[in-house]
Amino acid sequence: MVRTRFAPSPTGYLHVGGLRTALYAYLVAKKNKGKFILRIEDTDRERQVPGAVENLLKTLSWAGLEPDEGMLLKGGKVAEKGKFGPYTQSQRLDIYRTHVDKLIDQKKAYFCFCSEERLEEVRQRQQQAKQPSGYDGHCRDLSPDEVKKRLEAGEKHVVRMKMPKEGETIFHDIVRGEVRIKNELVDDQIILKSDGFPTYHLAVVVDDHEMGVTHIIRGEEWLSSVPKHLKLYEYFGWEVPAMAHLPLILNPDKSKLSKRQGDVAVEDYVKKGYLKEALLNFVAFLGWNPGGEREIFTLDELVKEFSLEKVGKSGAVFNLEKLNWYNQQYIRRLSLDELAELVKPFFENSGVKLTINNKQLTKVVALERERVATLAELPEAVKFVFQLPNYQPSLLIWKKSSADELKNILSALKDMLNTFSVRDWTKEKLEKKIGEWIKENNFQTGSVLWPLRVALSGQQNSPGPFEIAEVLGKEESLKRIEKAIQLAAGA
Repeated sequence: MVRTRFAPSPTGYLHVGGLRTALYAYLVAKKNKGKFILRIEDTDRERQVPGAVENLLKTLSWAGLEPDEGMLLKGGKVAEKGKFGPYTQSQRLDIYRTHVDKLIDQKKAYFCFCSEERLEEVRQRQQQAKQPSGYDGHCRDLSPDEVKKRLEAGEKHVVRMKMPKEGETIFHDIVRGEVRIKNELVDDQIILKSDGFPTYHLAVVVDDHEMGVTHIIRGEEWLSSVPKHLKLYEYFGWEVPAMAHLPLILNPDKSKLSKRQGDVAVEDYVKKGYLKEALLNFVAFLGWNPGGEREIFTLDELVKEFSLEKVGKSGAVFNLEKLNWYNQQYIRRLSLDELAELVKPFFENSGVKLTINNKQLTKVVALERERVATLAELPEAVKFVFQLPNYQPSLLIWKKSSADELKNILSALKDMLNTFSVRDWTKEKLEKKIGEWIKENNFQTGSVLWPLRVALSGQQNSPGPFEIAEVLGKEESLKRIEKAIQLAAGA
């Protein structure tokens, strides 16, 4: 059975790069009727952030990437399911220690007593000599008696694995094909720290094996570490899973995606009103291309179409305009009832108090649905419905019209609109009747519709006047036209 995993560290928010990794792992598992595992890698105790695990699980749940096994939220609390647990590394220390002891007994790992000061001196000498930086093997060949003596004396130490110093490591990567790395560039990696916690390199190999992971999918920053991992698989006599190292996600200037140039946390995009369907669709295309012109895929459709073989090697540019385009497409696919429900929290956050029912709200959001890119933009875009903004009288004047002409047209228009019944106050009937009235009076269309739209919205750019009038209703529309007449008098 295909078994994939996503294994984030609880160091804060879920990065969009992490979301892509989780998505690809999820898609591979689901396409092959396999299992998607969620493991928490918390061995770096110094970088942990309180509440980060809950935040990661909440964000993945929002995205619809629910694990089949591992860590999850149950009733709002962190829980786990599956027979290969614990699924949190800090709860697996005895397992790692057992494997470290095996390596030491087999002389495939050794105790290192080097101080931080000595290691820093070695680094500086290597830099000055323009050599690759790495551990120089100072403790690699200490005698058993000396090791025993120093351990009994309580000297601070770590455990390092022995790596070959000659030749090269050759392996196959699903994304990159054959990869070759010279062994002289790989130092004797620490596998157990002085605090008793394993490093990523040991823990990830042990966990992936014990949890039956068949496909390792992660970022290309881990590519250079593969020789260390392969050597551990060899030392333990385990089968190596398939590997796929994903390309970097880049800023538009081709630098690595970072918070300095924009939002990188998934939760930032949630707060701004990006739909999960749009974000997943967009993230899926950051490196993957199914071929053809089609760009819109649901999660189920991605499961059917996705393959790691179609993931490219080159870095993928995070294009916010493209994400906005995706979000617009998905917003337009929502029913007005769905959109109204989703946008309610954004009205609360924007300070616009909703005093209308759901049916009325659907009409309000329909005004700007085609123009906004995110849910968070909607309340601001339709704010004029709830409160007419202050505007300059000159905004009412269309092209070469005069203030007197403007006042006369608006006054006559108001008189005509007064003849409408509330029941007939609809977009279609208003458009038909006002169009006929313009022709009968030989008015230019713009000289009527421009000031009408500005009078109703108070804005230079807004939806059409008939749509706005229907949403506002007869009483509020006439009230706003009257205000425009008063402003026109002073224009």
